Amino acid sequence: MRTTYLANSLWYAASLYEAAAFQRACRRIRLQQSSILRSLLERNQDTVFGKRYRFARLDGIEAYQAQVPLHRFEEYASDVERIANGEQGVLTREPVVLLEPTSGSSSARKLIPYTKGLKAEFDRAIATWMADLFRHVPKLRGGEAYWSVSPVTHEQELSRGGIPIGFDQDSAYLGGLKRHLAESVLAVPGILRLIRDMDDLRYLTLLFLLRHATLRFISVWNPTFLSLLLERLRLPAWREQLLADLGDGTLSPPSGHLSSSLSSRLTRHVAPDRKRAAEVARAFTLDDPAELHQSLWPQLALISCWADAQSSSYARELAKRFPQVPIQPKGLIATEAFISIPLWSREGAALAIRSHFFEFIPEGSNQTLLADELVQGEIYSVVVSTSGGLYRYRLQDLVEVTGFYRSCPLLRFLGKEALVSDHFGEKLNERFLGPALEAALKSQCVTPTFAMVAFEPAEALGAYTLFIEGDAGDTALRQAAAELEIRLQGSFHYRYCRELGQLKAMRVFRVTKGGSETYLERCRELGQRSGDVKPVALHPAAGWARFFTGEFLE
Repeated sequence: MRTTYLANSLWYAASLYEAAAFQRACRRIRLQQSSILRSLLERNQDTVFGKRYRFARLDGIEAYQAQVPLHRFEEYASDVERIANGEQGVLTREPVVLLEPTSGSSSARKLIPYTKGLKAEFDRAIATWMADLFRHVPKLRGGEAYWSVSPVTHEQELSRGGIPIGFDQDSAYLGGLKRHLAESVLAVPGILRLIRDMDDLRYLTLLFLLRHATLRFISVWNPTFLSLLLERLRLPAWREQLLADLGDGTLSPPSGHLSSSLSSRLTRHVAPDRKRAAEVARAFTLDDPAELHQSLWPQLALISCWADAQSSSYARELAKRFPQVPIQPKGLIATEAFISIPLWSREGAALAIRSHFFEFIPEGSNQTLLADELVQGEIYSVVVSTSGGLYRYRLQDLVEVTGFYRSCPLLRFLGKEALVSDHFGEKLNERFLGPALEAALKSQCVTPTFAMVAFEPAEALGAYTLFIEGDAGDTALRQAAAELEIRLQGSFHYRYCRELGQLKAMRVFRVTKGGSETYLERCRELGQRSGDVKPVALHPAAGWARFFTGEFLE
């Protein structure tokens, strides 16, 4: 425990300089942002992209905006391909050290160039966040942390030009000393990412978590990831084996097999602990999940996860499992950029003004505003320029300004700007459907454990379908679907497709088990990393009835 406290304290100390720099930047946002842009232009003026848009001649923000158009990823695809083929100096003067795959909200894989400069930009934001946490929740320094492990979804891969594809593990977002310190306090070894079998991954994750009664901090992306993990503690066979492995210092994943190299690396992290096994056995006698988790990890001080947009209901369900533990919503973090930093006791997360150059497109406008021009209560689409070589890049993430920390905007993530399902011209958008679904369920007093709408094809055209899991009766679910249908017809395009007979009325598919788990697994099959999978009200992929367990309510 002393070693853990020392490592966390050193991490805190190493983060204080950046936290202080962020505080100073909050008093001079325009100057800070101008400095970041000026540095980007100067460093990259001799690149292919820099010459294309004459970076050397640009003398400020207005000139940059006038010369460089807004970009989506598709417009970078050819430049990224040149980088993947080994060409230097395409988007950045700095070498690209790896290409990080992401799928965003769709299944198509994108490769995001990472440079040392981009990693430093992420590190600045993380340092500000961790310094704020260690300051306001000093108990975090006294124990271990669990940072969710994203399993590797493919063999180690190099691009045609020899550039690694994907981080070796999640802590690689940190740099130097802080990465070493973070890894030294992990309750769950990062090498678990090498396990492909999800049951094996979950089992061994639980085994390592159960070893640490002094666990203080849990950081996951999707709240359902943690909920599904904890559900496995209810399985009698898993309980029995976990207790045996705890007491004997052994590793017995459900598949019964670990590679010899992985087994030897993991064995270094385990030892027989009969005392802890006895403690866990006593906890397993508790039926109430909240009491069980309190008994297993009595010193847990904080959980960090997505809690905005469609994640909010799942975060509330997670909070019921840990009523004694604060849940802090994560800021907006994309593979391409670190947008906002959670701050203690603030509604919204602070814009990461020392990380990248930001612009914002007001809802319903084509013009861009700067960070110091935002207005509380307004909604904006985020545009970012980074040291990774993405310039005036439209993330297509929508945020609302909830207030200000000093002069720095506080942001709340609302959803994707362009999460649209369109088969016959109906152009359903999640921004429209999400509130409609929430209102329809509320009208029938339905509180689901999983709910999502997606198009379901049929021999004769098809219909949008409410896939829903929970305790509500069939009548309530049918009425909720009928209410949702009425609300969707408030959209001209959807109503027109219904009037033309291109779409049938909303249907209901009752999911009888494993809704969230099936959703996560299917999204992974579609090419998304576990860390990229967000809960959505509307999914653009069709044909989900083939994967969920359950039946249509006719």
